[in-house]
Amino acid sequence: MNTNIGLLLLRVGFSGMMLIHGIPKLLQLFQGDFGFPDPLGIGSTFSLILTVIGEAICPILLIIGFKTKWMAIPPAITMLVAAFIIHGSDPIGKKELALLYAFAFIVMALLGGGKFVLKK
Repeated sequence: MNTNIGLLLLRVGFSGMMLIHGIPKLLQLFQGDFGFPDPLGIGSTFSLILTVIGEAICPILLIIGFKTKWMAIPPAITMLVAAFIIHGSDPIGKKELALLYAFAFIVMALLGGGKFVLKK
């Protein structure tokens, strides 16, 4: 039981905090402002869309517990890109937040959402 509550808190806590970063990007996308970094060379618009998926769409689905193992992968990748590409040359202090999120989402991808999920 404690494990399931822990997984619920991990899922809701980190996903809820990720929305603080993702919602402004989602609004930026809806407003048609496609000015966004292109760290992978795939275009600013596509980079913004992928980031919105990783920072807004998947965290919402994680909060409700929909396909937790799968929905945790895009945010983990997004945060690894932020840590090692966007902040690649920065000191560890600048990468710390992205790495913290990445580790949390990797744990979710490995362990799943526990008992309190909408759909495994």
